[in-house]
Amino acid sequence: MKFENREGQPVPQVTFRTRKQHEWVDVNSDEVFKGKTVIVFSLPGAFTPTCSSTHVPRYNQLAPVFKRHGVDDIVCISVNDAFVMNEWKREQQADNITFLPDGNGEFTEGMGLLVDKNDLGFGKRSWRYSMLVKDGIIEKMFIEPDLPGDPFEVSDADTMLNYIAPNEAAPKSVTVFTRQGCPFCVRAKGLLADAGLEYDELVLNRDFRESTIRAISGQTTVPQVFIDGERIGGSEELEQYLNRDQAAA
Repeated sequence: MKFENREGQPVPQVTFRTRKQHEWVDVNSDEVFKGKTVIVFSLPGAFTPTCSSTHVPRYNQLAPVFKRHGVDDIVCISVNDAFVMNEWKREQQADNITFLPDGNGEFTEGMGLLVDKNDLGFGKRSWRYSMLVKDGIIEKMFIEPDLPGDPFEVSDADTMLNYIAPNEAAPKSVTVFTRQGCPFCVRAKGLLADAGLEYDELVLNRDFRESTIRAISGQTTVPQVFIDGERIGGSEELEQYLNRDQAAA
């Protein structure tokens, strides 16, 4: 199937049927796009693996960077109903993203990207793509190649960031394994906060067991800090890492 690149064209004019505070709220295309700079990424379905593990989380993580470069909103569109989209946003903790339900596929069809997913029992769904829209006009589109399955090569958040701000360094991905009442864990988190680094915290006996940290790091002590896939270590090693990073900047 040949997908049309619609750069330079207006977005489809539709009404999104959303739910807010247990009430139906109709939102039209002008309310979403008029007078704004908006990133849209669209995907085959809520709660599906690639969408949940990668596509949504990375756009949510990079939202503050996009906003520094003039993006007013980041919108996730899927051919799902409002109840599903609201629950998915809650489960993803994606507070930096606006989730819009395209339950009837009208917006997606208007984009020329409504495809059959009958083999999966999905019916009509969106092909995966992203785009930058300025005042309702599509400036840039990244459409996934027409390959079997669900390709995910160009509609990701990092590709969009490279287009909008090619010299901008993406924020580091940081995870800290801790336990309650650990003063060294408190120190590590303070060091990260002072360095302006956001992090995910996993707490012993709440989010993981001791065997988990042993399997991942070869250690049983906490904190254990990981940055961009690299094991940094405890609070002392983290301080040394941050000092080196600052000196190299």
